Amino acid sequence: MVRFVLLLLIVLMASRSDRPANAADMNHLSDSEKQAGFELLFNGRDLTGWKHSGNWKVADGVITREGRGGSLTYDVKKVPDDFELRFEWKVAKGSNSGVYYRPGQYEYQILDNAVHADGKNPRTSAASLYFCMAPSHDATAPVGEWNAGRIVCKGSIIQHWLNGKKVIDFDYSDPKWVFNVELLRQRGADLNARAGSLFLQDHGDPVWYRSIRMRSIPAEEMIEHNDVEPAEIPAAVLEAERKKLEGIVKRRQKK
Repeated sequence: MVRFVLLLLIVLMASRSDRPANAADMNHLSDSEKQAGFELLFNGRDLTGWKHSGNWKVADGVITREGRGGSLTYDVKKVPDDFELRFEWKVAKGSNSGVYYRPGQYEYQILDNAVHADGKNPRTSAASLYFCMAPSHDATAPVGEWNAGRIVCKGSIIQHWLNGKKVIDFDYSDPKWVFNVELLRQRGADLNARAGSLFLQDHGDPVWYRSIRMRSIPAEEMIEHNDVEPAEIPAAVLEAERKKLEGIVKRRQKK
């Protein structure tokens, strides 16, 4: 009898471990995050506070999309000038999305690096500041697994983190990065732009988001800043990037 009860307990525990965590477990603030001033932007139940065209939904405490209809925009308030954003994301094979956090083309790239064409160029790969700054290395989890994203911006310093690794850290006012700044400017962005809306990009691909939280960084708070060298980009990839930029500029001029 005792052996039967032990076996039953083992089966029950195994079945519980296979169940997904509930929405409250996945979408909450830790005590330290509460003390730091983070706000939870997604409640885990519905898209209250978010604006879309009917193509985004919540399933099992996770934001996902169906059909095509454009981005999902956080509509409660603008992104603070100085802020920290934390979120979790995953993609299917070949998927592409992005987290936009300032006006114009400020994008934390969400991508399957191994399959999508953008993964060939570090400057457009996962966790890049798209078409501006490449991460130091590919820190993505395998496709289908969750990744932890983090963005820290204060003044002219921009940091991107992926799965606990700081993969981008640069001060765009530093002449060292003038090429990167100009590259993004030609694409149509101004790195000095502020007061934009946070939104999740719809590229028509399967993508999932959860645990989205943000805080304003106080003026007196110092952030640790040390330049992170971006991954080296092969000459052939740079040439493809140049041609792609030419096409972007021409299309914009025709508008």
